Amino acid sequence: MNKPLATDPMITPLFSKLDLKAKSLLVTVWGDAVAPHGGTVWLGSLINLVAPLGLNERVVRTAVFRLQKERLLASNQIGRRSFYRLTKTGGHRFAEATRRIYASGDISWDGNWLFLFALRRELAEKDRRKLETELGWLGFGNLGGGIYAHPTASAESVDSLLSDLDLAGKVTALRATGTGAAPFDAPEILVAKGWALKELEADYARFIHHFGRFADGEGRAPSLDEKKCFIIRSLLVHDYRRVLLRDPMLPAELLPKGWNGNQARSLFRTIYDLVWEGAETYLMTILENETGRLPPASEEFYRRFGGLKKR
Repeated sequence: MNKPLATDPMITPLFSKLDLKAKSLLVTVWGDAVAPHGGTVWLGSLINLVAPLGLNERVVRTAVFRLQKERLLASNQIGRRSFYRLTKTGGHRFAEATRRIYASGDISWDGNWLFLFALRRELAEKDRRKLETELGWLGFGNLGGGIYAHPTASAESVDSLLSDLDLAGKVTALRATGTGAAPFDAPEILVAKGWALKELEADYARFIHHFGRFADGEGRAPSLDEKKCFIIRSLLVHDYRRVLLRDPMLPAELLPKGWNGNQARSLFRTIYDLVWEGAETYLMTILENETGRLPPASEEFYRRFGGLKKR
């Protein structure tokens, strides 16, 4: 990665504090900025867009090539220009991540759990690792022995995942609920066994430390030019996404008291509200698809957090 182009005293320190990897940062930008605008982009314009984030042409081309090998992106050549779009599998992954990152509020729970049972002995090692990784992204806790659990995960998301991984017939699902009889109905036992919440608490605390100063900046918002809005929005989403996509998104009943994931979510939304419009203006002047400038953002984009606020 190159030295970032930002020279703002509030922004520049973030580049040394955050764990920035080229491919991961590009995934963040694609999901936050490209996907809502039709999902297809000319590679040259994408390279121009992410240059202020310290990503040069070589690292962008390498990252895109790797995402294509992972079957998340597909390409189309028109003349000397290469255009990239999400594959079906990539679309599923990005849609699920988007749903979680920009969710609007608390998670309701009916007391039921979704359990998955995998035939681990019949799976190749690479398939076992892939299954564990992808279920982790969906928030499932690993209870050991090929058993995974989550209190609110959707069956549709699991079905899409298993179909994408070609694991039909290798994994089965079961809905279950507690007995309701104290002291044996203790869901906190499943939580302790399936998830390392203390590690997430520490990561959320770091996110709050990195971006807390921007929450006091509502008066600064008009002074941020559009490029800086794009930089802040991209780094904000990237750092939050890094933690959030490891968060099982448990309902409040199953979380420890004072869970600072709630403070992190509030901070994330506050800052996003400050910079999203300026960032949109900036990226719309740079990104191109096969027909020229990208189309306006989708209606789904404006439903983020239950409805984006225009300033």
